[in-house]
Amino acid sequence: MGRGRAKAKQTKVARRLKYSSPSMDLDALRQELSGPGSESSAYESDDVPEGDYEDEYGDEFDEDEDDPYAKYAAADDDEDDPLDRR
Repeated sequence: MGRGRAKAKQTKVARRLKYSSPSMDLDALRQELSGPGSESSAYESDDVPEGDYEDEYGDEFDEDEDDPYAKYAAADDDEDDPLDRR
């Protein structure tokens, strides 16, 4: 009981949001998202140069190691594949 008035208000607000076309100041939004005193995008910063990047997991997954699934692929005989008959 008593939920009718709250639900009607929710429906009214939802309908207004769905069908209205609010005017947005995209320049102000861009400035707000970029931060104070910054005209450029945050992704253009040079905090970490690309040459100095060190992969902390690089030694665990060495590319020179054999593929653990290679022996299964070699054992699979493509001639016996029932789906490959055309």
